[in-house]
Amino acid sequence: MDYAISDAPAARTPLSRTADNGLKIVVVGGFGVGKTTLVRSVSDIRPLSTEETMTQAGRGVDDLGGVAGKTSTTVAFDFGRISLDRRTVLYLFGAPGQERFWFLWDRLFAGTLGAVVLVDARRLADSWYAIDRLEHHGTPFIVARNDFGGPRHSPEALRDALDLDPRVPLVDCDARSRASSKNVLITLVEHLQALASARETAS
Repeated sequence: MDYAISDAPAARTPLSRTADNGLKIVVVGGFGVGKTTLVRSVSDIRPLSTEETMTQAGRGVDDLGGVAGKTSTTVAFDFGRISLDRRTVLYLFGAPGQERFWFLWDRLFAGTLGAVVLVDARRLADSWYAIDRLEHHGTPFIVARNDFGGPRHSPEALRDALDLDPRVPLVDCDARSRASSKNVLITLVEHLQALASARETAS
């Protein structure tokens, strides 16, 4: 199925009265990988954000390796919405990345049809916990490598480093770009459809 999501800046419009199929999607990943940015770039509505200014109290608690210039952080979750068609809407939940907020993840996963694991190839170890928890819950997911510049690993090397199942889609993205972020979400929806079709065929 082809989805026609506009590349234009998000129109802040109310939910269509005809939309009756809401799909919950969670965006997870390590600290500072771009989860809030992705939700903001693609949401049709003004996103709900729980970002707070980082203070001295976080020093020694949050690992700022590779994100030393970061000045704010999500402390609960981000929420956005994007319409795939007149009847299908994705509800997007961006999870906080710091280890001290990981206890929220299991609650966010409740009722989730699928997830995007956003990764920074410079800090792949930060992604392992997200993948582990999704596999534990049996939640289908894809992996999206956010473009932070610098050296690029081949998809094969990235898969090996993350120990990814070969059936898990891996895509590149720029979380700042609506077109790129929407491609990530479409890839996830198509992956979910393929899994559903495979289950139907098996039964």
